Amino acid sequence: MNAYDNALRQLETAAKIMNLNEETLARLSSPEKINMASLPVRMDDGTLKIFQAYRVQYNSARGPYKGGIRFHPQVNLDEVKALSFWMAIKCSVVGIPMGGGKGGVIVDPKSLSIKELERLSRAWIRAFRPVIGPEKDIPAPDVYTTPQIMAWMADEFSQLEGKPSLGVVTGKPVEFGGSLGRGTSTAQGGFYVLQAAVKQLGLASQGLKVAIQGFGNAGAVMAGLLFEAGYKVVAVADSSSAIYDVNGLDIPELMQYKASTKSVKNFKGSKEISTEELFALELDVLIPAALENQITENNAENIKAKILLELANGPTTPEADDILFKNKVVLIPDVLANAGGVTVSYFEWLQNLSNNYWSEEEVDKELRDRMMPAWSAVWETGQKYQVNLRSAAFVTALERIDKASRARS
Repeated sequence: MNAYDNALRQLETAAKIMNLNEETLARLSSPEKINMASLPVRMDDGTLKIFQAYRVQYNSARGPYKGGIRFHPQVNLDEVKALSFWMAIKCSVVGIPMGGGKGGVIVDPKSLSIKELERLSRAWIRAFRPVIGPEKDIPAPDVYTTPQIMAWMADEFSQLEGKPSLGVVTGKPVEFGGSLGRGTSTAQGGFYVLQAAVKQLGLASQGLKVAIQGFGNAGAVMAGLLFEAGYKVVAVADSSSAIYDVNGLDIPELMQYKASTKSVKNFKGSKEISTEELFALELDVLIPAALENQITENNAENIKAKILLELANGPTTPEADDILFKNKVVLIPDVLANAGGVTVSYFEWLQNLSNNYWSEEEVDKELRDRMMPAWSAVWETGQKYQVNLRSAAFVTALERIDKASRARS
């Protein structure tokens, strides 16, 4: 399943629903710019390795490009194109005046030393410096990129520019121009949207059964928020194992266990299940928080959850979307559900440009004030056109991009 083909199918579906202007559709059917580079990196043993890298700049109708950089062995151009398109949609859904971009490097970062990782990060900036910048394109962390990597990138760009330019990337450490609340923002934004959906559907959050596939930053933070709010997290999965406890997992204890053992495997009181069994559990809420194409036409029929909240990017295929909608599963799409990350990235950028930094309470209030109207707009569009919430989110976003495109022409 090609992620970019999926993205274009989502675009075409939404365009038909809303009768999107043909010129706007044509512009959105391909990226504005595709930038590629070979990054030479000196390894610790003295050898030179070349890493393939990308920066796709998809659409800038609403403002400068915005989107993460991922370091992963399976990065490919079509994936980066899809993710950059989804970023344009995501920024528009939550009303951020930015466009969509995405970057990637084909590398297994776990195989690199800290120094090699730093050299790779700085090499990425040197290669793409002509096309990025605080007013042009603002990268951020993504899969296997960290606040430390963002700090190296901001430092390299600043050195090359000959002046502090912290606004070139977001997701930096708080001590080096980062925003309070950024580390938890993806999950926090998703939590606000989930709470709104639960209320919309007339459910009581206390005791609702949840399973989370993916127990990295977003998934683990979401598990903690849900646990505190009285949800019952009965299953979680990380890259090595999936565990289940019908009585609910003790999430604070599980977080400590994962930190010490690097896995959720064999956590006390839990039993091991497969990912497919996790998806098929009797649940109120299912949260995929891992990688793309996890829920497909082959397993969508097995999903019994009332709500599916996509914390991951692109975890559900178009075929699965149709099955879930037919089965009355309320799917809250990634372009809304995980937009808390880019929203607080936008706040970080604003703070960098103004050199005026916000308290965590201010960040949280501003995040909530972006996510709640976004949920309302998407829900109302879904009701208006009688379509699933992914199509509703795309229609909402495309209406805004279309207005910006027309204003420019």
